[in-house]
Amino acid sequence: MQLVFATNNLNKLSEVQKMLPESIQLLSLKDINCFDDIEETATTLEGNAQIKANHITENFGYNCFADDTGLEVKSLNGEPGVYSARYAGEPANAENNMQKLLSELGDNSDRNAQFRTSICLNLDGKQYLFDGICNGTILSEKQGEKGFGYDPIFQPEGYTQSFAEMSADEKNAISHRGRAIQKLVDFLNSFN
Repeated sequence: MQLVFATNNLNKLSEVQKMLPESIQLLSLKDINCFDDIEETATTLEGNAQIKANHITENFGYNCFADDTGLEVKSLNGEPGVYSARYAGEPANAENNMQKLLSELGDNSDRNAQFRTSICLNLDGKQYLFDGICNGTILSEKQGEKGFGYDPIFQPEGYTQSFAEMSADEKNAISHRGRAIQKLVDFLNSFN
């Protein structure tokens, strides 16, 4: 089965490819010559995932899935949430986003947070949604060199390491994206 993953994020592409069974050939946007700037204008993670998946299906004709992920910090009323990738404004980058988040939290003792991924799958004319959540806390400083995004300051519940200190396999086994992708994989396997 061929599926397009509607992302330009090579880190996410690599992370997801490792989780899919060999029977699924994952295509990137580059593989289908899609260089469109798909604007994520929804106010929810689900909405942004739907925008991206629908764009590929409607304009390129492929079965496709797209995701959107947000870090939701309890004491910041769920921020940065849907704006996680560009929380600190332009230029959007992980370092600026982490620094803004740590600054906003300050010495707040409630550092509870969750990463949440929503996936929209367009398959054979039908649409399906999957969600994955990983609870944890925001560390007061960066730890680790692996991963991307907010990984160096997010410590998953029940662990003493940040996501950035874990191997890709360790992270994928418990991460929000890993859990959402596993639901997607289980669903796709039911077709085989």
